[in-house]
Amino acid sequence: MGIIRTEKLGYDYVRYSEDESEKSYVHVIDEIDIDIARGSFVGILGHNGSGKSTLARHINALLLPTRGTIWIDGEDTAKEPQIWKIRQKAGMVFQNPDNQIIGTTVEEDVGFGPENLGVKREEIWERVEKSLMSVGMLKMRTMSPNRLSGGQKQRVAIAGIVSMQPDCIVLDEPTAMLDPGGRKEVLRTLHDLNRELGITVLLITHYMEEVTDADYLYVMDRGRLVMQGKPKEIFSRVDELRGMHLDVPQMTLLAYSLRSAGLDIPEGILTRAELREALLALRKKEGASC
Repeated sequence: MGIIRTEKLGYDYVRYSEDESEKSYVHVIDEIDIDIARGSFVGILGHNGSGKSTLARHINALLLPTRGTIWIDGEDTAKEPQIWKIRQKAGMVFQNPDNQIIGTTVEEDVGFGPENLGVKREEIWERVEKSLMSVGMLKMRTMSPNRLSGGQKQRVAIAGIVSMQPDCIVLDEPTAMLDPGGRKEVLRTLHDLNRELGITVLLITHYMEEVTDADYLYVMDRGRLVMQGKPKEIFSRVDELRGMHLDVPQMTLLAYSLRSAGLDIPEGILTRAELREALLALRKKEGASC
């Protein structure tokens, strides 16, 4: 069993008519089955309203299923005594870091979570130092968060989660409010944490380039899971993705356009380097045939 697993997971809310005489049920997510391996880097994609953020909030037990089951490291989130244990296993990072940062200094903020968990003071400071080091923010430990850039604030928010030593970090559109430089900072941090500390990362995003090197992708549409697979498999399905109003990585779209124009270029190209290699191979092949 993976660290995060769902079986026919569903979440509904009740909608009443204007006079409240009739009610209906809105399926926000419906029949979701996922199985995320420990230590993996996984992306969840979908346009606004697809249900991906609702799914994210189930992983941290901020929402509980109305149908089906979700297990976090084998723990059923619907069993109330397990909620705090689950929230220690799966940390959440949201779009706006200002909503998560509450300390007057960086180190105070990062130490807040472990302190609430009852960690001894000496260990708290050890965790603060290691967490800030892991996100490249140790030199700014005594600064006020108000003096940081958006990308730096988001890294502090991530450090605050890391200091609680979760097995998994769920990030709901963490770069949506950042400039390109800030997005790169945060993504680099996430990959370092995944690679060096073995933390499972679940990244929810609408920026396709952010998940081209993920281990696995899930795509949601209208509350249902409609695609899953490796990035090369998913981004090869350009027409289907665009039909759901989703973008594809720029290099993938360029390769798709060249292939549509008749060039013999393979599917599943994700990066500039891959496209360059494909064009060089095509040039070499055409030169050999002349």
